[in-house]
Amino acid sequence: MNRISLAQIEQYALEKKEFILEDSALRKISESYQFLTTFSKDKIIYGINTGFGPMAQYRIESDKLNHLQYNLIRSHSSGIGRALDETYARSVMVARLNAFLQGNSGVSTGVIRQLVIFLNEGIVPEILEHGSVGASGDLVQLSHLGLNLIGEGYVYQNGVRTKASDVLDQKGIKPLRLELRDGLGLINGTSCMTGIAAVNLIYAKRLLQWAVAASAMLNEVIEAFDDSFSRELNAVKHHRGQQTIAQQMRNFVAGSRMIRSREELFRDDTAMQRKEFDRKIQEYYSIRCVPQILGPVLDTLLYAQEVIENELNSTNDNPIVSPEENNVFHGGNFHGDYISLEMDKVKIVLTKLSMLMERQLNFLMNSKLNGKFPPFLNAGTWGLNFGFQGVQFTATSTTAENQSLSTSVYVHSIPNNNDNQDIVSMGTNSAVIAKQVLDNTFQVMSIHIMAICQAVDLLDTEERERLSPNCKSIYNQIRRLAPFVIEDVPQSDNIAAVFEYIKETPFTL
Repeated sequence: MNRISLAQIEQYALEKKEFILEDSALRKISESYQFLTTFSKDKIIYGINTGFGPMAQYRIESDKLNHLQYNLIRSHSSGIGRALDETYARSVMVARLNAFLQGNSGVSTGVIRQLVIFLNEGIVPEILEHGSVGASGDLVQLSHLGLNLIGEGYVYQNGVRTKASDVLDQKGIKPLRLELRDGLGLINGTSCMTGIAAVNLIYAKRLLQWAVAASAMLNEVIEAFDDSFSRELNAVKHHRGQQTIAQQMRNFVAGSRMIRSREELFRDDTAMQRKEFDRKIQEYYSIRCVPQILGPVLDTLLYAQEVIENELNSTNDNPIVSPEENNVFHGGNFHGDYISLEMDKVKIVLTKLSMLMERQLNFLMNSKLNGKFPPFLNAGTWGLNFGFQGVQFTATSTTAENQSLSTSVYVHSIPNNNDNQDIVSMGTNSAVIAKQVLDNTFQVMSIHIMAICQAVDLLDTEERERLSPNCKSIYNQIRRLAPFVIEDVPQSDNIAAVFEYIKETPFTL
């Protein structure tokens, strides 16, 4: 059985690593195909000699069987909306390819070879976001993939939308000839939602690392106490995610001389004589409760990875071909509930992450809260200049959009297909909306990390020297993209540059 991990999706989809097809995998595919060819000669098998869905009660004459597969692909190529970008489209292809490599789908080796050619030649299928209800798999989106493999529709080559037939002609690639149940095999699975979910998770894990870094940097610049992320405090709360986040924060601030020890307050002989303290003895929740807030995010992403990797390595179409059992089994492995539920959970925790970043940003903007920095981190003339006042609006607005997008898609089943599909997953909708929440949160993060760097610039020279090496490193990275703000200048391009950098740069604490 061919096993693939999220790390390999990252290599194939993001890094465009060449996909090497093993001879042993092709032999397994061929054996499954040959078995199904023989087995179906004198039996009624769904999708080979019957119609589809509610039309399954109609037998198809033998001279029409091949035409049936083409009709299925063409009739279901009805998606609308934006096309998936190259990274996501490549992930969808890898997900479908790996499902076939389990050897239980009965597709021809031609399907496998054509998918590998598309991947290695950089041919990006035009897969449109809207169309799947995620029950008989991603029928519409995967039909668009199948349409491209047979040389029809449009693909993207070097970012340019081009007729698939023209690209195949230019490269000397023959259109795929559909055999037996190849059409149904291509579209009857969860590989679109799974491919999107896999890339979402790769980026979400990067985003979480940036959130930990931003939170640790904020603790430094405001000279917070260290016990909120101490080992001792977090060890008594028995959640792996919380303890990991606290450890990562400790690792990040290693070498910092800005973080205060609680012992400093305990050793202050004058503390008991005071009626009021100039500085808070406990920070606001957005600073003090980072392990407790980001811990559940981490735990959710880790469980989602397990589910997504299981789906990537599953046979998720119908029927299932089993040469070992000398049988073909009909059922519902194409149902996308696992991915739908996990993408709902992921978008919810990413929304909470964006809320945390927005609240930390607000703390920096409000001089009455932080008691250290000028309003809106304004390094210019108060009243005349505005500092980060404008970008805060963007962060707040984008966070609010996340909150509005975070209702569950998993529970929004609508029966369709003459009630054959009477309960559906909406898994691709869930994955696409999670992708929007993910990008929104990267935008909020971009603004927040820029604001933290602005705060670093507002420290005095001695304080900047006391920052941790990690804080200085992040500061230097961001400063190559977005300069210190004194005079008022448009910030959209700077935010976009930081967004691109933090999203596409692998980052591990």
